[in-house]
Amino acid sequence: MTGTTYPWRRGNSHRLTVDGEHFFPELLEQLQQARERIDIEMYLVTSGQVTAKLIQVLIAAVQRGVQVRCLFDAGGSRDFVKAEREQLRRAGVDLRFYNPLNWRFGSHNFYRDHRKIVLVDCLRVMVGGMGLSDPFCQADASGQTEWHEQMLLVEGPVVADWQDLFDREWERAAQPLTGNSLQLRRKVSVPPHPQGDSGYGRVAYIDSRHGKEVLNGLLAAVRRADSRVWLATPYFLPAWRIRRALQRAARRGVDVRLLLCGQRIDHPQIRYAGQRFYSRLLKAGVRIYEYQPRFLHLKTALVDDWVSLGSCNFDHWTLHWNLEANHQAVDVDLNREVTASFETDFTQSKEWTLAQWRELPWPHRLKIRVWGQINRLVMLWFDIKG
Repeated sequence: MTGTTYPWRRGNSHRLTVDGEHFFPELLEQLQQARERIDIEMYLVTSGQVTAKLIQVLIAAVQRGVQVRCLFDAGGSRDFVKAEREQLRRAGVDLRFYNPLNWRFGSHNFYRDHRKIVLVDCLRVMVGGMGLSDPFCQADASGQTEWHEQMLLVEGPVVADWQDLFDREWERAAQPLTGNSLQLRRKVSVPPHPQGDSGYGRVAYIDSRHGKEVLNGLLAAVRRADSRVWLATPYFLPAWRIRRALQRAARRGVDVRLLLCGQRIDHPQIRYAGQRFYSRLLKAGVRIYEYQPRFLHLKTALVDDWVSLGSCNFDHWTLHWNLEANHQAVDVDLNREVTASFETDFTQSKEWTLAQWRELPWPHRLKIRVWGQINRLVMLWFDIKG
């Protein structure tokens, strides 16, 4: 992909939907309204009740004349069975897979498409952190999904940029991932903060090691923060630049809060490795909350009037290997919705104090030390900058 930086677009509307029992029915409804075109780019796709429903909706769309293209990550869709893939293809769905796994490719297999984008008729887009799987989208006996997640529905001029991002990756996925394409880097410049308070939106993305615009956008927002920096992320292994920016913001009086996973997490070793940063953050005045009810999978930042929501986790691995995409917005109504979501989650979280952290039992400290050291060794092995 060439070095494209998307500008701020004015005149957009945003609607936040929290948790799969709410956003998956909305997604299906959007697809059922499609008249010309459906494009889906997704990392996690696993066979089950959710994909069975989606397949039927996509087949019905093709039958009424809609062009349907699906770009799934080859690694994330390992459990999407062959029979369902062929069902889509026989129906006329154009199906491609990003970076098919091959033992001969070595470390190139780590490059993954982690974006979550659903486009309808080039008029509407849904972005966020969902996966096409039952834990994300199917409510259990409690009436909730196992994973706590958000999706954002966007309409307006910015949708054309989301379409452009998808189209570029769609064309690139038709060719094998090569060493030459992976060595290219692009200089990333973050557009100035818009002068206004409503309807602004833009596309920010990451091309693995090529360019880290989502990261740079977050850093720019944190550095200019006046009142608050609230960040939700499931895998807290932040680059040192993020840690430093958060600590500096807290020291100058900004309300800095982290909403992270509690014990309910799919990769507990990552939680332990990331907890080695808690002490310094707490000393700087950063407030740390660990969400308790379910697995928190949000990738959301709220900095004063600026919102960033999408697929990016901000951990070292993500920034080095993955394709990511976030929607950035300055919009009063969206800001209000995101604020309310954060406030609800804070009430359902355990907040760590520095005094409590210093009393941490030694078995827990040992896990932090072990997994922290393993994380350092992995970063050194792959030459991943912290």
